[in-house]
Amino acid sequence: MTTAASSFTGQAAAAASEPDLAHPTGKTPGGVGRGSARYRRLTPYLFLLIPVGLLLLLTYTPVVNMFWYSVTDWDGLDKTKNFIGAENYVEVFTDPENLRVFYVSLFYVVGSFVQMALALYFATILSAKIRFKNMWKGILFFPYLINGVAIGLIFLNFLKPGGGLDTVLMNTGLESLIHQWTGDPDIANYSLAAVSVWRYTGLTFVMFLGAIQSINSEIYEAAALDGANRWDEFWHIILPSIRPIVGLAFILGISGSLSVFEIPFVMTNGANGTETFVIRTVWMAFERNMVGLASAMAVVLLIFVLLVTWLQRRLVPEEEVDLT
Repeated sequence: MTTAASSFTGQAAAAASEPDLAHPTGKTPGGVGRGSARYRRLTPYLFLLIPVGLLLLLTYTPVVNMFWYSVTDWDGLDKTKNFIGAENYVEVFTDPENLRVFYVSLFYVVGSFVQMALALYFATILSAKIRFKNMWKGILFFPYLINGVAIGLIFLNFLKPGGGLDTVLMNTGLESLIHQWTGDPDIANYSLAAVSVWRYTGLTFVMFLGAIQSINSEIYEAAALDGANRWDEFWHIILPSIRPIVGLAFILGISGSLSVFEIPFVMTNGANGTETFVIRTVWMAFERNMVGLASAMAVVLLIFVLLVTWLQRRLVPEEEVDLT
């Protein structure tokens, strides 16, 4: 017994003298040292370093330069940039040709409201159980997938004299309705705005449809038990539920209306009274070499978009919707 006890005591002492392999020196019982914990804290910032750097380099730095160019007379080539204060901004709002482009933008602003109304109508209809629902969704969204330049070329041939639209009107006995769709200054902007509505309705439609389909079906069932019809469901369930998406579509529509470029540039190049704000800005910068004035116009456009966004947030603030 004495010999056995002594042997057990010696083994215990030897075990106590050996290093703890399960918990190495300098590490916590969880197996993570201080260096590893610090590295884990820094890992998210390391992943953000490159994208944030590119964002600052390619987005915010050009914006800061644009503000600086807007108060100079730089022509885009000269190494010197003379400070002229607010002269460029004064010219933006006093030159009649510059003011006209704001009037042209109104056609696209009205078109954006038509676009939202059509998108909301189709999204509400196709959120119900109807035949060939997926086919109609694809037809509505497909125009948005086409390149803007391609759309401009398609409708340029469709609306030209003797083109597709004129042929249809002639074959249906409606020759009296034939016009110079892109050549007549009185109707050219209506034609271009209609093309823009055709292209972007699909995007707004998908936004509305996704929001409507996220509404809990039990709410519709409860409304049906209370005797609600489709109009009641739309007015009291669908519209309040998708209110944030409607606000987003409004902001995108207004900002897009102010920055229209591809379709009028390809179809008319700004001729016949169809010059938009962006087309004139590009013309100022690259045709007349007035980069300072063009930068001032770009700053004005940016301020308008920010102002519209702020007004929308103030007039229609986001609220929690409780339909229970």
